[in-house]
Amino acid sequence: MPSVFVQGRPVDSYPRHAPEARQGRVRRITEVGEEVLHRPCRDVTEFGPDLAALIDDMFLTMYLANGAGLAANQVGVDLRLFVYDCPDDEGVRHVGHIVNPVLAPLPAAGRRLLDDDEGCLSVPGAVMDVPRPDLAVVHGYDRAGAPVTVEGTGYFARCLAHETDHVNGHVYLDRLSKRERKEALRQMADRREMVMAQRAANAEAVGQRL
Repeated sequence: MPSVFVQGRPVDSYPRHAPEARQGRVRRITEVGEEVLHRPCRDVTEFGPDLAALIDDMFLTMYLANGAGLAANQVGVDLRLFVYDCPDDEGVRHVGHIVNPVLAPLPAAGRRLLDDDEGCLSVPGAVMDVPRPDLAVVHGYDRAGAPVTVEGTGYFARCLAHETDHVNGHVYLDRLSKRERKEALRQMADRREMVMAQRAANAEAVGQRL
């Protein structure tokens, strides 16, 4: 089995970082509490150079923040779009972007929930157990407007569900109890400065380029 899937398709080889990041510029990552994170995003209706540039920026920003996925509203852009570079539980790497993503409903009989650690670049420093299905299928489009379907299992399924939540105006804290949410925000308060310092160091080390 190939070790890398790009846009849902197997490839024989792939660089350490998605090539899109080379043309990108780093953007500020929004944080929980900012309005853009807590409302549904608008559909993308124009496919062209502006969208391509945004995707480039999102890949670079995701890598510099040591992320596995990043939605457009996490860089302050109110559009239904996310990028990802994420392994599944078998160690297979998945790389790509999805425009106007829709998470397909799973039949109840085939749905298995897994509790596992989950973090978010917009909740820097916090990690909590969040129940998610161990399978996710997302339909959408690529930057050129061609239809795309991406399927993930295990950790990659968690990533796909998490990022689709973002474009629907939800953060993973919304899936926690009040007590768990309070604990996540406490973790963020304790660790945010350290996380931000690491992101700044990453950006400086590469001159904001990968």
